[in-house]
Amino acid sequence: MTQKGSERIAKRLARAGLCSRREGERWIYEGRVTVDGTVLTSPAMTVSIHSSIKVDGKLIPTPTEPRLWLYHKPCGLLTTHRDPQGRPTVFNSLPAELPRMISVGRLDINSEGLLLLTNNGDLARRLELPGTGLLRRYRARVRGNLDGSELETLKKGIIVNGVHYGPIFATLDRQLRRNAWLSLTLREGKNREVRRALNHLGLDVSRLIRIGYGPFQLGKLAPRGLAEIPPQRIQRYTSSP
Repeated sequence: MTQKGSERIAKRLARAGLCSRREGERWIYEGRVTVDGTVLTSPAMTVSIHSSIKVDGKLIPTPTEPRLWLYHKPCGLLTTHRDPQGRPTVFNSLPAELPRMISVGRLDINSEGLLLLTNNGDLARRLELPGTGLLRRYRARVRGNLDGSELETLKKGIIVNGVHYGPIFATLDRQLRRNAWLSLTLREGKNREVRRALNHLGLDVSRLIRIGYGPFQLGKLAPRGLAEIPPQRIQRYTSSP
């Protein structure tokens, strides 16, 4: 049992808004984290409010109250802080006065719609965990003609290239001459899950929009628009596990 005010080092790094817990553990194994002048080699350490913690030689920020924003990501932006190829990212497109933020999950460069951003890695982790039970909702435009029966197999979950994807509930909304619009709901949100599942059915996705993440909705938020969620709406996700 930890003393009051004490916590695992990876959790402290996440609460400081620097990274997720998993990323913090990786930084420790890479020798980038020191506590009271000692380089850590394992994340199995508890720190206190008095510990001097540095990453790459710089003191970490004091944890602040968790905050959460809705962001309407357009196509063409990467959900990463740095890109070796110099392509534009979500984070270098945000207003400079905002705190350092991380994303709750990701949207690939060709996907658009709702992306949740937070200043707190621990909150991001809570919102991402399948056990939290938050549904992800998408609309997809696919090329081709279909009658909707092709989508039934997704409800049972599928395996694509050795990766298991949980149930995806998909419905045909509208069939156009050469394209169709689908609505999809899922819980896990693995990397490129919707695209890979639909490609598995022989459907080529030409547009993918996330419109909802749990109780949070894209609504009429304009592309590149940003809206902060009131603290009371995220309180249930910020209490310590």
